[in-house]
Amino acid sequence: MRTDLAVPRRKLGKQTWKFSDHTRLVASAVVVGPKEGEGPLRPYYDKVYPDMYAGQSSWEKAEQHLMEEAIAIALEKGKLGKHQIDLILGGDLLNQNITTSFTAELLGIPLLGMYGACSTSMLTLANAAALVDAGYADYVVAACSSHNASAERQYRYPTEYGGQKPPSAQWTVTGAGAAVVGRGDSGLLISCATLGKVIDMGITDPYDMGSAMAPAAVSTLAAHFTDTGRRPQDYDLIVTGDLAAVGYPIAKELMRKEGFELDHVYNDCGLMVYSPEQNVFAGASGCASSAAVTYGYIVSQLLSGHWKKVLVCATGALLSPVSYQQGHSIPCVAHAVSLEAP
Repeated sequence: MRTDLAVPRRKLGKQTWKFSDHTRLVASAVVVGPKEGEGPLRPYYDKVYPDMYAGQSSWEKAEQHLMEEAIAIALEKGKLGKHQIDLILGGDLLNQNITTSFTAELLGIPLLGMYGACSTSMLTLANAAALVDAGYADYVVAACSSHNASAERQYRYPTEYGGQKPPSAQWTVTGAGAAVVGRGDSGLLISCATLGKVIDMGITDPYDMGSAMAPAAVSTLAAHFTDTGRRPQDYDLIVTGDLAAVGYPIAKELMRKEGFELDHVYNDCGLMVYSPEQNVFAGASGCASSAAVTYGYIVSQLLSGHWKKVLVCATGALLSPVSYQQGHSIPCVAHAVSLEAP
């Protein structure tokens, strides 16, 4: 091997990327639907629509509109024009990533579509940071979306069907989040990212995503602490994406068995989007679950100096209607990104 071709090593351990101090989250934005606007995080959203259609003729068009607006607001907050954006890294829950594709077509910006189910927020953010840090792009938008009604129509039954759901079911967040990643000295530091392995514990119930995804979250979190040498107490907050009321205690217990105590710093975005009084079964889910909490609430707390360091571990169940109907179990994945105050 030619040693003169060596490049600076940016890898920690087996699964973690380390970024330079100039890799920054420049700006972010969140746009949500009515039920999300009734939750406790409303002050941290940039726009709340009073109806599920967001002024459009279908739920799918509504989801696209949410993503378009989230990107537009993030660019405005970052004082950037779309001509300055080199790439969009985006994903959603609909077949062939149609929300992301149609949005990128309208904006006229090169697209790298990514699918990580509900882990897509941190999947896109991690890769955006890597591309900017390596010099392949000056500015990259990382975006994702979900919509309760469009997701229900695709994965289970249309809302009009009125099928009964068990308490372990979750409520897909209607919303979109977008972040602009660039190089500089202002904005939040994206310090590192840990990419997760696909974990399948043999769970087949599509109404119990929390139990299915918890082991994947634990796998990624344990890898992060092992690779970086950090400990849970090094963070002001550690959040998973959408384990909700079922998966949250499972993740805590599994992390304890791995030798990591999360009690005082751990929360789950699926428990943060809605209030206990809202009828959302076990809690929130969807790409926009972690995106809404991260690009709204968490970014605000870091920028204000209330927190110094947060680890976001977005979780995703990689099933499809076809795989479920054919009797396959549910493989899951989780990706984590560390955000730090300026």
